[in-house]
Amino acid sequence: MPEEVKAKLFEQGFTTKGVGKGTGLGMAIAYQIVTEKHGGMISCHSKAGQGTIFRIMIPR
Repeated sequence: MPEEVKAKLFEQGFTTKGVGKGTGLGMAIAYQIVTEKHGGMISCHSKAGQGTIFRIMIPR
């Protein structure tokens, strides 16, 4: 994933889809649920052309 996409990944309204093809809410909502509802953390580690790992950490 390119760095410019990674930098905006959790912003509400951000999408890589064309106009009218996506709402850009999925990752923003996931971030909100993990951080605000559960007090956790979500992070993204990506290398262009190699793959992406999302890490979700929820406290006990």
